[in-house]
Amino acid sequence: MTDRDLVVHLARFARALRARGVMVGLSDDVDAAEALTLVDLGDRHEVRLALYAALKIRPRDRACFDEAFDRLWSERGSSLDETGRRTAPPPRLGGPAAPPRTAWGPGVPVPGTPRPGVAAEGRMPGYSAEALLRRKPFDECSERDLAAMERLLARLALTLATRQSRRLVPARGRGLVDLRRSFRRAVGSRGELVSLARRARAIEVPRLVVLCDTSGSMDPHTRFLLTFILSLKRAARRTEVFAFNTALTRLTPWLSPAKIGPTLDRLAAGVPDWAGGTRIGDCLATFVARFQDDVVDARTVVVILSDGLDRGDTARLVAAMRALHARARRVIWLNPLLGDPRYRPEARGMAAALPYVDCLAPAHNLESLERLATLVAA
Repeated sequence: MTDRDLVVHLARFARALRARGVMVGLSDDVDAAEALTLVDLGDRHEVRLALYAALKIRPRDRACFDEAFDRLWSERGSSLDETGRRTAPPPRLGGPAAPPRTAWGPGVPVPGTPRPGVAAEGRMPGYSAEALLRRKPFDECSERDLAAMERLLARLALTLATRQSRRLVPARGRGLVDLRRSFRRAVGSRGELVSLARRARAIEVPRLVVLCDTSGSMDPHTRFLLTFILSLKRAARRTEVFAFNTALTRLTPWLSPAKIGPTLDRLAAGVPDWAGGTRIGDCLATFVARFQDDVVDARTVVVILSDGLDRGDTARLVAAMRALHARARRVIWLNPLLGDPRYRPEARGMAAALPYVDCLAPAHNLESLERLATLVAA
């Protein structure tokens, strides 16, 4: 996609907003085009926030903006005209039908619009079978689904482990021009700008500690979540992994680059009380006492994968969560039960931990896990 394509289709989106009565000026279009160069165009959440801020959308216009953006993002084989209505692309005369054209332009890899013959990358769904698999709840998946999902989970883990930060660092080749460093270089060549110094967004390798609930109530989800964790450990080597049920087990020394299936079988056989009871408070208290000082610091994100169904002492859970919250950069709790819209975090363990959780999010399918990259970077 060229810069011209981006500007043209961004202008089309702005016209659709103006047709709905949203006050968007030409200077806002310019700001939005510049903002999109600083975010990942494959990240729906980042693009939405960037356009919302750059176009200066007022709160009363949020609903119109969200409707136009959702139409734009999910569009397949059509685009938005000036009134915001969908228009199908004209057929090619005397030849096969033209490839789908999205609202961002031809060949732009946005979610829901895969390029013909090319597998989707990162967070973007590919063919319909893959899209269905991403949305299928883990508790409805079979062993065959797990084998098909391993590649998607590994790709998601790689995306999370190699996410670009907003911090700019010196770079060779392409990137934004760094005028300050360029002028410093010019001192040695009598003021001539022989070469321009450039900056690019740094790769921010996350520092993660993952605590995964392997109790009986989590059994329908555990195998899929651990597959994701194993893939994440391969890509982000500073990730520490623990399993807990009635006792805490550090899994990091057990993890190897071997195939995921045998590794999961070895974990299921070796972890005490696998698919048994759960005492979240006791296990987290053990983690705080034995491991927190070594593996958690102000740059670490702690991710807890659990349904919050605790049979132990909630007072110990509160104390442990308070200690984690005070030391870690963020505490994220991923709960598979949140995939049900009727769920409320009223179980004893979940209710006790909630005040010390920075973000509570679902983890019932692959699509929900894709949001973890945004949560970790927040």
